Amino acid sequence: MNPIYVGRWRVDPTVRDGVVPALPLPVAALARAIAGALDAARAPSPAAIGLILADDAELAELNVTHLGHDGPTDVLSFPLLPPEAFPPHAGDPDRGPVLRAGDAAAFSGPPGRRVHLGDIVVSVERAADQASAGRGGQTGDVRWSPADELRLLVTHGALHICGWDHADPAEEREMRALERLLLDSGR
Repeated sequence: MNPIYVGRWRVDPTVRDGVVPALPLPVAALARAIAGALDAARAPSPAAIGLILADDAELAELNVTHLGHDGPTDVLSFPLLPPEAFPPHAGDPDRGPVLRAGDAAAFSGPPGRRVHLGDIVVSVERAADQASAGRGGQTGDVRWSPADELRLLVTHGALHICGWDHADPAEEREMRALERLLLDSGR
């Protein structure tokens, strides 16, 4: 699939075989949701990010390989930059020092090139199941459309790429509030 450009961002989508008939909204709408999250997180730009739309089987394999958890999950993020490469945000008490020019972790490639922020992998199958069963919204208690669930998952994944997390209550509260804001503004 061709890259999708949204402002300063390039989203490189990959749609696995068999996912297209189940896709509840256009890939361009998902790219806009990702771009909104990258803007809100003040990610370094211009930049590129990968989006892989897959199924439960692929997410289950990635989940066990990378996190050691059995079974499928809805979204996984694979950031390529350390959290310190992104501006600090509310609810982020464990953020390390801001990177400075010359720090090895701040290297982003030749000037004028887009830095690749990482990849987001989403199970379209899981998004549809969670939405229809009323287990969506990342809190497991929201009943809404599969399209809304998928928009949330790509937004959530993009925020993880940018160093946002929900490991402690303060971080989770801030991340959920930003997700709601972004979803409301994107409708």
